[in-house]
Amino acid sequence: MSTATTEPSTELDELGKFFTIAARRIDAGQTAPEMFSAAIDSAWHQLVGDPVAHDAFALRHAGRKLAHVESSGNGHIAWVSAYEEAYGPLPEIWFTDANGTVNTEALAHYRDTGEVYAEWDCSPAGGDGDDGVVAPEKTTR
Repeated sequence: MSTATTEPSTELDELGKFFTIAARRIDAGQTAPEMFSAAIDSAWHQLVGDPVAHDAFALRHAGRKLAHVESSGNGHIAWVSAYEEAYGPLPEIWFTDANGTVNTEALAHYRDTGEVYAEWDCSPAGGDGDDGVVAPEKTTR
């Protein structure tokens, strides 16, 4: 197992929380959550490159394997309240791109309203991604 993909980081900590929320939504028959943070998604892509580490990470946080599937769209991020109930307010990393730049406008909107509107390119799905888990619908605001 590659240690480069599993070293502790803010991104991986948040990805673990995201996986936990994903499992809860999947179990409840809801759509899979939208991955709207490019910074966290970048860490997820690195983890996907090591399938053994990825599966172990998913099992630890979601209790099952999760696949990384393409699912692009934009609109209201529906899982934020579930995150806040479990972990508190979303940290800044959720509003950070892959280069480390924070979208201060989106972060301020979230802090003022508690709502997140964003674009996403992917979401998790149970198993290999072919098990019928519903991906988020493509929406616009």
